[in-house]
Parts: sequence; C-alpha cells; structure tokens
Amino acid sequence: MTGVKCIGNYFKTTAAVLCGTILLSGCSLFETKDVVTEYETENYNQNIYQASLYAEDLCVTEGNVEMTGAPDASGLHAAALFDVNGGEVDFAYQVFDKLYPASTTKIMTALVALGEGNLDRIYTVKAEYAQVEGSSMYLHGGETLTLRDTLYGLMLESGNDAAVAIAGECGGYGNFVQKMNDKAAELGLTDTHFDNPNGLPSDTHYTTARDLAKITAAALRDPVFRQIVSTGTYTVGERTLSNHNRLLSMYDGAIGVKTGYTRAAGRCLVSAAERNGRTLIAVTLNDPDDWNDHMAMLDAGFAQYEEVTLHEAGDEITTLRVFGGDVDSVPLVAQNTVTAYLLPGEREKIQTVRYGEKICYAPVVRTANAGQIEYRIGDKALARDALVYGGAALLPAEEKSLPERILDRIFGES
Repeated sequence: MTGVKCIGNYFKTTAAVLCGTILLSGCSLFETKDVVTEYETENYNQNIYQASLYAEDLCVTEGNVEMTGAPDASGLHAAALFDVNGGEVDFAYQVFDKLYPASTTKIMTALVALGEGNLDRIYTVKAEYAQVEGSSMYLHGGETLTLRDTLYGLMLESGNDAAVAIAGECGGYGNFVQKMNDKAAELGLTDTHFDNPNGLPSDTHYTTARDLAKITAAALRDPVFRQIVSTGTYTVGERTLSNHNRLLSMYDGAIGVKTGYTRAAGRCLVSAAERNGRTLIAVTLNDPDDWNDHMAMLDAGFAQYEEVTLHEAGDEITTLRVFGGDVDSVPLVAQNTVTAYLLPGEREKIQTVRYGEKICYAPVVRTANAGQIEYRIGDKALARDALVYGGAALLPAEEKSLPERILDRIFGES
C-alpha cells in the first residue's frame, strides 16, 4: 500500500526519550417516486443491525492512490478510503471528479441541522413537506414530531420529505441550502455545491468522493450523528424506521453512514467502520457493486495495522519533583497495559502529552492518582492511561509540613 499522509499542526508536549524507546456514482434528471422508492426498498432496506477524536483534516491527494486488496475500480466512477485518525488516504480513484451524490447529500443536511439548536422542539408538518418525490419517511401534513425524529427519518429511511421538513423548520428551504454551501466552504470543499437538501439531481448539485469523506468525518465528530447513523430501527409514533445501510449487519465494526441512488447518480454509498481504535471512511460514487466494494476496501484498510504495545502496567513513564519530603522526586508509573493499532512507520511519529501537576508536595502516597498520559499522532489521540505515583515521599521525621512551616513563618511559631 502506498498511502498519502497529512498530519495537521497540534500543540504537543513531547517526551522524546519515551518515543525513542517505546515499541511502540447518467440518465434523466427527472425521477418518479415509484422508481426511487422501489429501488431503494429492494436494494437497501434489508437485514438491519441492532444495535474518539479525529484528525482535523483528511489528506489531499493529487491523484489516484493504490492499495493492496482494493476492489477493481473499472466498474465504478469514483472510490476512496480514508483513515480518519491520521488523515491518511489509503485508496483513491478519481476522487476529484464532480458527480451527483444522490442521498449521500443528506450527510450534510444532518450536519447542518445538528447545529440548529434544540432537536427536541416540536413542529407541525406542513403539507408541502409531504409532497416530495422519491424515498420517504411518509410524513403527513398536520402531524407533529420533533426535529430529532425527523433526522432519524432522514438518515434511516432516506426521507426526501424529511430533508424538506428539516430545511423548512431550520430557517426556510433557501436559507438552509445556503447554510449547506456555507458549511462546505467552511470545511474547505472546493468541488461541492448543493441545490437541495435531499440529493435529487440538478446540474449544479454535485460533490466528489474526497469532499464526501471530509463531510462525513466532520459529521462523525457529533455524537448525535453517530448515534443516528448507527441505529438499525427507530420508532416514531406508529412508524418503525429501518436503516437502509446493510453494512451495519454485514460488516464487523460498521458504524454508518448513508446510502444513495438516483438514475442520474447511480448507486452511491458512504460507509464508516471502527476497529481497535481506528476509524475508516469508504466512499463510492456510481458503483453497481458497492456493498462488496466497501467491504473489500475496509478489509484491506484494516489489514494494514499492527498491534503495538505503548506501555505495560507498572512501567515508569516519568518522574515528578517533590518539595518538602524525604526524597527529591517520585516516579510516575502506568496503571494499565496500553496498546494501539498502527501503520508501518507510525511508531516513530508518536508524541506523548502528560496531564497532571508539574510538581508535588510531600507527603506523597504510593499508588495515588497522578494524572494521565496520552499518546498522539498529529492531532489524533491514540490512547490514554492513568498514571499513579510509583513511590512515596514522606515528611522528614518530627518536621512540620510545608504549609505549616509557611504559616509559622508568617505568624510566628507557637
């Protein structure tokens, strides 16, 4: 595998000696509701799964990136696999081609809606919300529900009606679409433009595989988004919403995120999976064999990692200076054995950040909490462990504590 690395700037406290020693998806623009709904129901709504910290930027690759075990790309238009943790492009094929995204658009719709305040506020469905072509959560004019429930209808049932309702209730349709484009600009997406919140085809509604991955990475930072897209079924009143994403039941570690299909776009899919603390995002556009291709990409991506021991329980991590005790310093030791799954060459890039006091005062009790140690690559935290004091520091015999001696000096000894 030939990956492309992009590591963002991050404030680091580096323990150099520790790092050195640790072994560390073209047809008509017009769709009928029956065509889309029938297709998505047949192809996506199957068995349902019952059911972190990412790099700030995914890497920008200038061309295709090969990966051992990647699927044959000849039958699809664009594909990509991104390591969210380190920002690496594991696999890339035509990731800058501007294409129709179909319902994967709704990842951005959800991301923007999640920033619109109280998700549990109740609204009344307007008749125009329910009069939208394509896949649907079957809203009815006059019914009431929450924005949260509508987000589940958006992401599980891929409701175009849900998308229009969300836009209507979050500032109005036109304003909401503008917010989607503003968010794209904020994320640095230069090859993306939205005309609607549901992904129905339009000449100026497009994105790229690379941009879709960046949108997804941003959305997955929101715990509510993660909860929604990883949910298999969800009940709204008398409705039971079912997730169209078959990978949730087909692939170990799958956590979402969105299917899509129109005649113009073909089959589109964005998926994400987590294993051993690493998160991968896979994207395909106009791919007739997307389920298998995603599983192949994810398998190949995860196969690149090896488990590395960062430290073992009881290892001395550093020492801490002690004032007013019978010793000048005490060791800080790891409470647990900690491992991480790393790519070849990542071990040398690990930095450590220690959280806790810079000095301490006697008495110090052995095994007492002494902060935490965190391992990072760039702006991504790989692992964290508790530190404890590995030794004691006693007060000198028949000597008062340092605070007592300070008080004595101020007020005089008694």
